[in-house]
Amino acid sequence: MGKIALLKELLDFLKARKKWWLAPIIIMLLLLGLLIFFSQGSAVAPFIYTLF
Repeated sequence: MGKIALLKELLDFLKARKKWWLAPIIIMLLLLGLLIFFSQGSAVAPFIYTLF
């Protein structure tokens, strides 16, 4: 299953179940994951870890 298919399935779920309140939560989790992923080996890492 490709990434596009997974995204389409998630959007279909949100539409069918009327769970639009989950969208901001999912977006924030994805952004947080991307932030942690891209800051693993950078000089920003110590500042990220102080947030948690």
